[in-house]
Amino acid sequence: MDTITIIRDYVESECKKPSSKYGYEPFLYHFEPMVRYAGQLANELWWDKEVVLIAWWLHDIGSIVFWREDHHITWAEIAEEKLKELNYPEEKIELIRKWVLNHRWSKCFSRLSIEEKIISEADTMSAFENIAWIFKAAYIYENMSQGQAKESVKNKLENKWKNLHFERSKEIIKPKYEAIMLLLS
Repeated sequence: MDTITIIRDYVESECKKPSSKYGYEPFLYHFEPMVRYAGQLANELWWDKEVVLIAWWLHDIGSIVFWREDHHITWAEIAEEKLKELNYPEEKIELIRKWVLNHRWSKCFSRLSIEEKIISEADTMSAFENIAWIFKAAYIYENMSQGQAKESVKNKLENKWKNLHFERSKEIIKPKYEAIMLLLS
């Protein structure tokens, strides 16, 4: 079995555990859409698809295991241990570690590599397929009213749109972005 599949299965099993903070839904509605976008961008931009996809699968594992705050930091211990278990090359583990630490726009504004941008772009793009989850988070985790949630979701998605770096990302997401903005206006 290849490393990408092993990591994917590991993330899925963590999402299925009763201790998973958000349950199985993030696997279906965030992880899977994001892997499509990360793979597509990696192919189109000619980057190491295996390393990008492994980083992508692991990018939010900290929020599944430990909760959301600082998940980009807590994931590092989990990912490093898992990748070492698989005898994954140390230099690639360090790259993945660096990329995922920098994947959150709200925490790190400078992108030093194309891989970090791909991971961040794919993360951002997946939100446009995940409106129900964003509303659920607003209602359940942030305890917002319907009006507050609508405004919050609209603002989050507008910010995500503005944070896309690649024209190709905007081309892919533009129909969804425009439809969502129409519905939320």
